[in-house]
Amino acid sequence: MLKWSELKRTSDVVLAVWPHYRPLFECWFMQELVYEDDLMPAWRERMVPSDGDTVRSEHYPDRDTAIAAANALNPTLKQAITAQAPDPVARRSLELKVDKALQAKQRLQEEEAFMLAEALRRHAGDDRPDAVSLKLAPEAERYRQDLAEQLAAMPYLKVAKVGRSNNRWTHTLLFQGIDAVWSKPYHAGEKAALTAERAKIANGFDLSATAHWGKTKARIRQILLPRANQLLQLASVQRLLADALARGERVLVSNGIVFWYEGDGIGWQIKETSATRESDGATIWKEGTILSTNHGRLVVLPYIKESGEHVRGHTKNGPNDGGALPRHHDHYVEIPFSLYEGDLMIGLFGELPYE
Repeated sequence: MLKWSELKRTSDVVLAVWPHYRPLFECWFMQELVYEDDLMPAWRERMVPSDGDTVRSEHYPDRDTAIAAANALNPTLKQAITAQAPDPVARRSLELKVDKALQAKQRLQEEEAFMLAEALRRHAGDDRPDAVSLKLAPEAERYRQDLAEQLAAMPYLKVAKVGRSNNRWTHTLLFQGIDAVWSKPYHAGEKAALTAERAKIANGFDLSATAHWGKTKARIRQILLPRANQLLQLASVQRLLADALARGERVLVSNGIVFWYEGDGIGWQIKETSATRESDGATIWKEGTILSTNHGRLVVLPYIKESGEHVRGHTKNGPNDGGALPRHHDHYVEIPFSLYEGDLMIGLFGELPYE
């Protein structure tokens, strides 16, 4: 049995921690960002000491508890950056790398939580099948009640992770086939469990859970745009935007959706966030500005390169949109922007009142 005192990683410099969900275990496992000489900091599973000099993974039963633990520890870990890089330039570079890594984790989780909330909203009025009416392969019969409970929450599911025996999970996947018949059970490892977890989002938009996940989420963003435009008609959203405009805020960003205020009587519009190859996943420069020289539908947010260079944001069209209509030079717009937490868009898409 591995002992904590013998674990070589105990002397590694940990710069930050952040949890990620592992569907196979239905828990949030902490990861740690580790500094390795001059290499890019890398994420790995976090191990902590346990009773009797043993080792265990650090995990939590729910997201809120896990994030609270990360937020409590990260300020202390930040002190390691000063000790690791006493030179101001090297220290700033390392701080940017840590910020970039944390932002990428946080944005990914917020986006997927947002998409899940919208998938659930879209099917809130669907009929829920009762357990008796489900069509199952004979080998899947013992999972009838388990499957019915999941479909009561997500009636759109085409893939489900089921299985409980002697109060222990025996991970199994069921697939809905032709004529709505659920398949025989298939053993679920970590990859299969992740497929079932992604089905909770993808199937809610009539998309496959087994397709390329990045392309699936890009398609979901496109599907959500008309819905985002509908938000502009809600009185609660109009109030939110009016309050923002009164504070001088003309660009609000949350989960890939951009509320963009255009003058000359046009008013508020919806745009999408985008990224250049260089800025993809980079640290967002929250004090930066966006210079709009055209009427493109995509907004590249200001970002900071790992060298420390600050890059101003801009607007553009997508690859298949054709050229963006240019603005007259006198009408170039340079404006700051405000980043809102992911819960904002989840709340608005659920049409919760703005207070």
